[in-house]
Amino acid sequence: MCLSEQSPGASPAKLAQARVSFSNVKLPPCKPRRPATRLQILPNQSPLGNFVSAAEGLIQSFCTKWVPIAIRARESLIKHANFKPFMYMNAAPIRLASLSMSQDQSGDPKVESVRPSRRKVPGLQIGQEAPQEEERVLISEILIQDKDGQELTDPELNSTAWQALKACKPNFALTTSEVQADVHRIIDTGFFASCMPSAEDTRDGVRLIFKVEPNQELRGLVCNGANVLPTRVVQNAFRAEFGKVVNIQRLNTVLDTLNGWYRARGLFGQVTDVEILQDGVIKVQVAEAEVHNINIRFLDRKTGEPTVGKTRPDTLLRQLTTKKGQVYSLQQGRRDVETVFTMGIMEDVNLVPQPAGDTGMVDLTMNVVERVTGGFSAGGGLSGNGISNGALSGLVGSFAYSHRNAFGRNQKLNVSLERGQVDSMFRINYTDPWIEGDDKRTSRSINIQNSRAPGTTVHGVRRDALTSGPLHGGVTIGRLTAGVDYSRPLRPKWSGTAGINFQNGGYVDSSLCSGRAYDDMLVAKLETVYTDSGDNGSSQLVFNTEQGLPIAADWLFFNRINVRARQGLRLGPVRCIASFSGGTVIGDLAPHEAFPIGGTNSVRGYDEGSVGSGRSCVVASGEISIPLAGPVEGAVFADYGSDLGSGSTVPGDPAGVRGKPGNGYGYGAGLRVDSPLGPLRLEYAFNDCKARRFHFGIGYRN
Repeated sequence: MCLSEQSPGASPAKLAQARVSFSNVKLPPCKPRRPATRLQILPNQSPLGNFVSAAEGLIQSFCTKWVPIAIRARESLIKHANFKPFMYMNAAPIRLASLSMSQDQSGDPKVESVRPSRRKVPGLQIGQEAPQEEERVLISEILIQDKDGQELTDPELNSTAWQALKACKPNFALTTSEVQADVHRIIDTGFFASCMPSAEDTRDGVRLIFKVEPNQELRGLVCNGANVLPTRVVQNAFRAEFGKVVNIQRLNTVLDTLNGWYRARGLFGQVTDVEILQDGVIKVQVAEAEVHNINIRFLDRKTGEPTVGKTRPDTLLRQLTTKKGQVYSLQQGRRDVETVFTMGIMEDVNLVPQPAGDTGMVDLTMNVVERVTGGFSAGGGLSGNGISNGALSGLVGSFAYSHRNAFGRNQKLNVSLERGQVDSMFRINYTDPWIEGDDKRTSRSINIQNSRAPGTTVHGVRRDALTSGPLHGGVTIGRLTAGVDYSRPLRPKWSGTAGINFQNGGYVDSSLCSGRAYDDMLVAKLETVYTDSGDNGSSQLVFNTEQGLPIAADWLFFNRINVRARQGLRLGPVRCIASFSGGTVIGDLAPHEAFPIGGTNSVRGYDEGSVGSGRSCVVASGEISIPLAGPVEGAVFADYGSDLGSGSTVPGDPAGVRGKPGNGYGYGAGLRVDSPLGPLRLEYAFNDCKARRFHFGIGYRN
C-alpha cells in the first residue's frame, strides 16, 4: 500500500535503518621549502650585507635540520589517521568513503576520494583505538556545505549542524579522532544522510569543510507485507512527519510505535527493512509470521513420550481460533490453550511455535496429556433442601458413572443416583458440546430425571421467634422430566438456549392439589445470558421464558418469565455485589410450580420457601466481602423478598394455609472458603421476626 503527500491516508510503514556516511581524513603534508642558496660573506661587504648573508645562512641551516623531521611527522600523522571507521547504527546500511590529500606535479594539494559504497552491517562495532598521542594540525577555518559545495539554505539545518560541532573550532589544532567525533555528532542529529569532511590547504592555513547531505522531506510512504497492521495506525504514526525533513531519531520513535502495536497484541510481526527513495518516499518492508501448519501431539501421562491419543485431533483443532494463514498471536495462542484445557478432558496443554523452514512462517505443535476419561464413583454430602429440617435429614448418599470423552469427541455422559432421608433423584444427562458439522458451536444436551423432594422447597414452613418447630407438616413433590436443550454463543459475552421438555409432576398429599394428583405439561424454553467474566465480581443478566404448550386438552397452558441480574464492584480488596431476581406466571399454574421465596439462595434468615409461595416474586440482595486469610473471606449481607401479593392466586393457596407473611427480610454475616467444589458458604442470619438460622451452601447465589 502507498501513502503520499497528495494522499495522506495511505498505508502503514516503518523506518528501521538509516543511511550514514563517514570518511577517513588524511591531512595534507607540510610543503617542504626548497634549500636556500648558500651565500659567501665577503670581507669588504657592508655591515648590512653581512647581516643579510648571516640570516640566509641560518635559514639554510634550519631547513637542512628540521625539514626532514617535519616530513617524518607528516608520514606518521598520515599513518595514524588511517584508522578503521566504526559502524554507527545498529543493522543500518552504511556508506563508507575514504578521503586523502596528495600533491600533484605542480606541488598544490589535490583531493583524492573514493566513491561511497553501500553495505549493511550487523551492529555497533568500535574500531581500533587511536594512539594515545595523536598528531595535531592547526585548522584556520571551518565550513559546512552541502554535497555541491554550497551553503545550506535551510537555516534550521544549518544551525543544527553547527551546534553539533563540539571539538572542531577555527584556530585550534585538531586530531583526526576529534574530527571524526564531530562527524558522528552531526549524523546523530538525525537530519543528515551523510557527512564527509575534507581538508584544503589555503594561504592562511588548513580549511576544514564538512559536506553534509540533508535528508529529504517526507512526501510519501510505501509499505509491503503489512496484512494485519491497520492503515489508520500507520496514518496516525506518520501524520506529524509529513512535509518535514526526515529525522532518523523521530522516525525510529515512530517505528517503535508501530512495532509496539504488534507487541501489544502478541503478534509475530515487525519492520525488517527501510529505504528512503527519491522524492522523499520511504519504502518499508514488514514481515508477519503466518501460521503454516498446526499439529496435535499426545504425550504419555507418566513418561511424557509421544503416544496415541483417544481424542480425535479434529475435535481439538476445531476449538482453536488460530487457523492456518493467520498471523500468529501469542495472546490468541494462550486463549486457545485455555479453551482446550477447559474442555475437561486434558490434564496438561501447551502450544509450541517453531519456524517453518526458510519460509518465514510458523509451525504450531500443541502438546496434550489426556485425563482418565471417567468411571464409577460414590460419595455423600449435604442437601440444601433437607438441611433445613435438621442435620441428619440433610445427609445424602450418591452413586455415579461418568464419561468425559465419549467417542473421542468430548461428549459427556453422566448417570447419577442420589438418595437421602428427605429427597431422592435419578438422572441421566448426555451432552455434546459441539454438534459435528455445525459452524456456530451449537451444543446439545439430553436430560431424563425422576426426583422426589419435600414440598418445603416450594411451600416451606414459617418459623418465628416464639416457635422452633414447623406450624404445619410438609408434602412430597414428585417429578418426571425429559427434554433436550440446544445452546450456542450469540455474540461476545452473550449466549442463548432453546429447548423443549415434558414434565409429569404432582404431590403425594393430594389435598393440596387443584383437583388432580398429577399435572402434565410440554414446555418450550428460551433463555439469553450475558456475562462479562467468570468470577463472582462480574456483571450478569439472565432472561428466561417458558411456554406451556397445550398439546392435550388437560395439559397446562401458561407462560413463565424469569429475570436475574447481578452487578459486582471491586474497591481495592473489598468486593460489593448487588443482585436482583423476579418472575411471574400468566395462565395455568400447578401449585408445585409457584415461586418459592426464602432460604439459602433467596432470603436468608428464613427456612426454604417460608417467606411466600406466589405466582409472582421479587428478591433483592446486597453483599460486601473482604479477604481474611488465604482462601477465606468474610461477608456481611442483607436480603429482601416478596410475592407481590400473589400468594392467594396459587391454586390451593399453600402460602395462606401455612401462614406465610408474603414478604420479609434477613441480614447477617458469614464466611466464604474457596474450594475445588466451588465456594463453600457458611452464614448466620436473622430475619424480621427475630428468628435466626445457620445456612450452608455450595457455589455462588443464583
